Amino acid sequence: MTIKETSAQLAARRSMDAVREKNREGWLENFADDACVEDPVGASPLDPEGKGHRGREAIAAFWDTMIAPGRIEFAMRESWPAGDRAVANVGSIFNEMPDGTRIEAKGVFVYHVDEQGRIKNLRAYWDYDTTVQAAGS
Repeated sequence: MTIKETSAQLAARRSMDAVREKNREGWLENFADDACVEDPVGASPLDPEGKGHRGREAIAAFWDTMIAPGRIEFAMRESWPAGDRAVANVGSIFNEMPDGTRIEAKGVFVYHVDEQGRIKNLRAYWDYDTTVQAAGS
């Protein structure tokens, strides 16, 4: 039996594919104009106020700062859709930095999409401090 991917699962896959392919414009087009990226959720050095990167300009800056410099791979073990427009993916994101440092963010990555299947909210639940500490050891 073939199970059809939901709109949220398709958007999540498009997002991961664009990151792997270093396709900045494709990644940005996958987001609604008023989208918010919280990666990680809450306050961290990547988002000191913990309010997320809101709107296309802030999301583009997030790409330039956090995604563009490294080589990113995804290893999602599970995908849990909630209806057609939300999904929680469980697994790891690996980011190899230009200096060779390899970071593994283990977490839950939640996508909510709009009626057109574009990402409205991406919330990445992973712990910044634990992840960075593990990368340094």
